[in-house]
Amino acid sequence: MRAITKDKKSAILREQFIPDHVFFYIQKGGIRFFDGDQNYPFHEGQCGIALKNRLAKFSLLDSIDEFEPIIICFEEAFLKDFLQKHPRAIAANPSKNAFINVAPTMLIDEFIRSLKPYHKDVMELDEAFEALKHEELLLILLRNQPELANLLFDFGIPEKINLEAFMNRNFTFNVSLQRFSYMTGRSLSAFKRDFKAIFNETPSRWLVQRRLEEAFFLLQKKNRKPSEIYLELGFETLAHFSTSFKKRFGLNPTALIEKNT
Repeated sequence: MRAITKDKKSAILREQFIPDHVFFYIQKGGIRFFDGDQNYPFHEGQCGIALKNRLAKFSLLDSIDEFEPIIICFEEAFLKDFLQKHPRAIAANPSKNAFINVAPTMLIDEFIRSLKPYHKDVMELDEAFEALKHEELLLILLRNQPELANLLFDFGIPEKINLEAFMNRNFTFNVSLQRFSYMTGRSLSAFKRDFKAIFNETPSRWLVQRRLEEAFFLLQKKNRKPSEIYLELGFETLAHFSTSFKKRFGLNPTALIEKNT
C-alpha cells in the first residue's frame, strides 16, 4: 500500500486489471477511465475509488501536460485487519460500476495535505507510518460514505457470469485468458470450454477477429486513424495491427481510409 505521484503517461497507462481497491486523488491535471461500458472523467481536486477485480483503461485528458495523482491501494489483508479493529455490519452490494466518486470534504483535503511530511523517494510513504495513514483515510471515507463498506469489505471471488455478454463488452482489453477466466468465475479450462460452445472459436482467435472487425468499423464509418485506435483495441503495436488487418481484409488500414476518401 503506498501513496505516489506520477507525471509520466507510461507510469499509469499500463495496468488494465485492478487487483485491489484503489483510492486516488487528482492533485494536478485530469484523467479519464473506461471500464468497457462507460467513461469516468476526474479533474484536479476530485477523488474516487477504483474497485478491485475490474478492467479499466486510462487516458490523460486532452490539453493537460502535467498529471499528478495520489494513489493509495487498500489490499485485502489490510482491509481484513481493519475490519477486526473496527467491526461493522456488512451487506453484500456489488456495484456495476468500476469507479466510485468520492464526495470532496474538508477531512479528505486535510488528509491529503497531512501526507507531505511522511513522503520519501517518489512520494512513497514512510513504512513506519504507512498503515496508520491508510487506516486514517479509510476511517474518513467510511464516515463520509458509510455505504462504501459494502463494497470495500466484500472478500468473495467473482461469481460465474454471462460469458457472451462479458466478452462482447471487454474484448478490447489486452489481458491474459487466465484473467478473463477468473473475472467470469471460471477455471481456465472451463472458460475455454464454455467459450468454444458459445462462439464456436478459440478465445485467442475470436479476440483478434472481433478487434479487427471493430477496427474496420472505426476506420470506415468513424473516420478514425490507425494510430488512434490500435492501442484502444488491444493491439500492442501499430505494426502488428496493420499486419493483422491486411491478413484479415486484404488491404492495409491506411488503404481503407484512402478508399473511402
